[in-house]
Amino acid sequence: MRKILHQHHISFKNAFGGLWWAVTTQPNFRVHLVLSAIALYLCWFLGVSKVETSIIVFTIILGLSAELINTSLEAMTDLITQEWRKEAKIAKDVAAGMMLTVAFGAILVALLILGPKLVLLF
Repeated sequence: MRKILHQHHISFKNAFGGLWWAVTTQPNFRVHLVLSAIALYLCWFLGVSKVETSIIVFTIILGLSAELINTSLEAMTDLITQEWRKEAKIAKDVAAGMMLTVAFGAILVALLILGPKLVLLF
């Protein structure tokens, strides 16, 4: 049992280390965190329902996860080759396209949930 707990401890330590690395070195990840905090503040300020807030939270988690996947794919591609190769470009472009798709989806979710409440406010 101790061995299993120790392995989990190491896994959590490495996972938190990866998150910390992303926060401290990746400007896009920090932008996502700031926008996420703003969205959560708006949920609280506008009195958004628990269900709608849950949708916003899920969207935030999806966006942050996509950014982490994009960053890891870019790092892995750079590890494999530093020279320009069509396949490396495709891998990086598709990962960036995934992030862009999620970002557009997050904007749409925010507009659908927060938009009407903001319009009523003003």
